[in-house]
Amino acid sequence: MKTYEYRPKNICAQKITFALENEALHDVKFHGGCGGFSKGMTNMLEGADAKDTIRRLEGVTCQNRGTSCPAELAKALKEAIQE
Repeated sequence: MKTYEYRPKNICAQKITFALENEALHDVKFHGGCGGFSKGMTNMLEGADAKDTIRRLEGVTCQNRGTSCPAELAKALKEAIQE
């Protein structure tokens, strides 16, 4: 299992961390931002397929930021998979 750290832009969370094992997500954490959202996402995404998660979260926006915590996680996952 490999752990990743991503520094998102233009969202409340300052950092997103997660682990991948055979393209399955583990230990997703949003550092900063809404605690309830972070806990909910962590619970929902444990063991989820990374590519399916990207497909579901890409393009989600929050307020008028052009991105969101879920969309930034999708970006982080894309980068991790391409490594």
